[in-house]
Amino acid sequence: MKISTSSLAALALAGSILATACKPPAAPAPAPGTPSPTPAPEASSAAPDQASSTPAPAPAGTPLALPEVVATVNGQNITREDLEKVFNAAVQASGAQVSDLAPDQQLAGYNQLLQDLILDKLVDEAASKEQVTDADVDAEIAKIKAQFPDAAAFDAQLAQAGMTPEKLRENIRDGLMQSRWMQSQVKPADITPEKAREFYDANPQEFEQPETVKASHILFMVDSEATPEVAAQKEEAAKKAAERASKGEDFTALAKELSEEPGASESGGDLGFFPKDRMVPEFAEAAFVQEVGTVGQPVKTQFGWHVIKVTDKKPAGKVPFDEVQEQITGYLKSQSQREAVQAVLNKLKESAKIETFLPQAS
Repeated sequence: MKISTSSLAALALAGSILATACKPPAAPAPAPGTPSPTPAPEASSAAPDQASSTPAPAPAGTPLALPEVVATVNGQNITREDLEKVFNAAVQASGAQVSDLAPDQQLAGYNQLLQDLILDKLVDEAASKEQVTDADVDAEIAKIKAQFPDAAAFDAQLAQAGMTPEKLRENIRDGLMQSRWMQSQVKPADITPEKAREFYDANPQEFEQPETVKASHILFMVDSEATPEVAAQKEEAAKKAAERASKGEDFTALAKELSEEPGASESGGDLGFFPKDRMVPEFAEAAFVQEVGTVGQPVKTQFGWHVIKVTDKKPAGKVPFDEVQEQITGYLKSQSQREAVQAVLNKLKESAKIETFLPQAS
C-alpha cells in the first residue's frame, strides 16, 4: 500500500511505514513513580471461483490462508503476497505479532487493508500522468530524515520496516503522484468567519470550559520509602524555598535552581492552565484557593513537597468566539477536505470494476 487515500495529503507507503514502523524512536515514557502533580490515567482500549478455496476459520493464533488473488481492480490483480506484506507491516508497527490475533481479528484487518489497496490501485491509475522529478523525491526524503537524530537511526528504522532505499524512492514517487492528482481534484475549502460562527453557535457544549488555574511549582521529591529524617529534610527545604519566593526572588529562577521535577531546569516549573480534576487532590485544592500572584506554603502530595505560585485564573464559562475562531476554521476546512476526498474516491470506485475474494469479517 503506497498511500492512505483518506487524507488530502495522500502519502506513499514510505510515509505510511515511516509514520509507524519506521518512525523516530519516541521519547521514553516516564518511569513509574516519576513525580508530577498530574495523576496517572486510570486503567481501562483471480477469479471468483477462488473464493471457495478459502479455508475454514483457523484456531486462535494461526495465520489465515488466503486465496492467491484477493481482489481484481479493472482487471489488475491484488495478490495474497501484496495483502500479506501490508498486513504484516501493520502488525509489526503496532508492536504485536500475527500469532497474537484471533482469526476474526486477522480477517477484519485483511478486509480493511484490502480496501486501502483497492483505493491505492484506483488512485495510482488515475495519477499515472502526474510528473514528479528526482528533486521532488529528494526533498521528501530529506523531510523524513530530518525527523531522525542521525542517518544511522534512519537507516536502522528503514531496515526494520523491510524497506530498501530504492523501494523508498519508488514509493515516495508514487505517493507524490497520487497526492498531486488528488489535490487537483479537490479544491481548497472556503470557510468564512460566518460559517465558523455558525458552527460555534450550533455547538455551545464544545466550548464550555471549567474553572482553570495557571501555576508554577517547585518540587522536592520524597520517595515512598524515604526515612522520616529524609522526609523532614525535604519539608524544610520546601519551606526555605517558599520563604525565598515570598521575599521577592524570581520564582522561575528558583524552580530551575531547586526543583527536582524532571524538566524543571527548562520549564521553570510552569504547568500552564489546568482544571481542578487534572491534578492530584492536595495540589489542586491548594492551587485553586490561592490568590493570583501569591506563593503558598508547601503542600505535601504522593510525589513530595510542592511550593506553588498561582499566576492566573480563568472562571468557568464559554470560551469566547475570538479565541477559538482559528481552530474552528481549521477544523471545518479539514472536515470539508475529507468529505471532498471521500467523494472523489467514491466516484473512482463507482466507475471501476472491482471483485474481492476474501470472506467478510463477522
